[in-house]
Amino acid sequence: MCGIVGYIGNKNCKDILIDGLTRLEYRGYDSAGIAVLNKGIIKRYRANGKLNNLKKVVYNQKDLYGNIGIAHTRWATHGEPSEKNAHPHSSENFVIVHNGIIENHRELKDFLIKRNTKISSDTDSEMIVHLIEYFYNEKKSFELAVSKTIEKLEGAFAVLVLSRLEDKIIAFKKDSPMILGVGSDGNYMASDVPAILSYTNKFIYLNDGEMAVITKEKISLNDFELNPKNYEVKTLNISPLMAEKGEYKHFMLKEINEQARSIADTFRGRILKGGEEIDLDISSLNDFLKNSLNKIVITACGTSWHSGLIGKYFIESIARVSVEVDYASEYRYREPVLDKNTLVIPISQSGETADTLAAVKMTKKQGAKILAVCNVFNSSIPRESDEVLYTYAGPEIGVASTKAFTTQISVLLMFAVYLKKIRSKVIETQYLKEALLLPEKINEILKNSDFIFDLSQKYHNYGDFLYLGRGVNFPIALEGALKLKEISYIHAEGYPSGEMKHGPIALIDENMPVFIIATSNNHYEKVFSNLQEIRARKGKIIAIATKGNEKIKEYCDDVIYVSEAGKMFEPFLNVIPMQLFAYYVADIKGTDVDQPRNLAKSVTVE
Repeated sequence: MCGIVGYIGNKNCKDILIDGLTRLEYRGYDSAGIAVLNKGIIKRYRANGKLNNLKKVVYNQKDLYGNIGIAHTRWATHGEPSEKNAHPHSSENFVIVHNGIIENHRELKDFLIKRNTKISSDTDSEMIVHLIEYFYNEKKSFELAVSKTIEKLEGAFAVLVLSRLEDKIIAFKKDSPMILGVGSDGNYMASDVPAILSYTNKFIYLNDGEMAVITKEKISLNDFELNPKNYEVKTLNISPLMAEKGEYKHFMLKEINEQARSIADTFRGRILKGGEEIDLDISSLNDFLKNSLNKIVITACGTSWHSGLIGKYFIESIARVSVEVDYASEYRYREPVLDKNTLVIPISQSGETADTLAAVKMTKKQGAKILAVCNVFNSSIPRESDEVLYTYAGPEIGVASTKAFTTQISVLLMFAVYLKKIRSKVIETQYLKEALLLPEKINEILKNSDFIFDLSQKYHNYGDFLYLGRGVNFPIALEGALKLKEISYIHAEGYPSGEMKHGPIALIDENMPVFIIATSNNHYEKVFSNLQEIRARKGKIIAIATKGNEKIKEYCDDVIYVSEAGKMFEPFLNVIPMQLFAYYVADIKGTDVDQPRNLAKSVTVE
């Protein structure tokens, strides 16, 4: 789970590689490195910690020049964060960068040590470069050496290989992302589009089992046995400026403020005729959805799992189809019961989440249909799926997901309405029409964010928080607590309001702030009873309430008001104050908001 950048062309590659790594910092990393080839000599530099440490080393090398190079930011899986474990890894003639995990690295290490190979790191990745060296000595062919190496590898990998003997880079992948960029002044490689979007908008998406041989003039694509393959160059019309902070202090704050637009973009072209019609462009599933479907399984991780819980509420309430929601990291280990009448909905912002991808592959083998919900075009999970519903959130750079979450639940709401239409020919226009009002209501909350900033000043020194919600707002309580944990490092728990008395109530005293969602829906009276239980125990109460409810102020320390909305739409509004509160608390505390410790944006290892 890290960043890869490569370049071969007419330019000096140093600045391109460093710039690419900078644009991939959002993925999370603990060390970084670069290797540049010039006239048969490879110069390699690595540094532990933040990318600035590598930049200091690299820019002190006045003679570092070359038109071919690879670079990497690492997130430790095997071996502690250190310079020796940082990528690129090298042998006599080759250097590599690698994303993923080599599951059989111990056996490969034994194989290499018996053949007098010196291993210099604690990583699984280093075995790749030494295997290439070993097979090159045997085959005397760069491509054959890589092909033979791939035969030995078990696990997930996206790899770039640079040789001091030839002016080319070889890229190959399995279960980890890799894209190629086609430019006018050379060719580019990366693990994610933002790394190279400033240089080209023409991309080749490598599929599992593919290997590319890249020179500055051309790209050749083969399978792992070196049989030639055709490829398609896709043009991605997205501005590099979309990945910049603009006027905002952090990407996360920018992305919170982009939610009205991203939700509108997600509805656009799908909710038609002012809410009278819906079209999701997944017609290949229509017959299955109408005549065969008897169960839906949603599988996801983290914030996407929370959106799945809300999706369950939407689908069961609107379409009346049974839904299970599973953590992807647990799903394939519990021997789930699936059949050809099951629809699996994997949810992943990146489309590369390793646990979710593994769950997709397992369900695919069992014959279930797969409908992905994803934000990244043509990423691995959509490619493994029968159909995909994209969330048009645009690039999300902050590690803590915000606009990806609200666009995911936007898609799930539309799917629930679409499923009802396919199965009963009834279009629930009231939901579609109210959905179109959401952007304006969200902007109203964002315009009044100063009050939430003031709350963060008041509460940022508390060490524990409890978040409570009922019905469709319970997952919002979970999400609010997760956001606070992720970026401020304050302990927080989310609970169903009705479960408070079954344990968490023991924690409540004057030192325990409680966020409670008390908007005006059919659960309000029960939630109000929970609120009074907290008040009786002197807990600090922060309520999210519907505008016009003045009475609630008598029972709370603070109230955040949101516009009135139908119960299906409350999650869209109620999550915004929680995102803002978490952001402001983290900023006051001085944490690394966009890249919180120990976390990564795209979790590509299990």
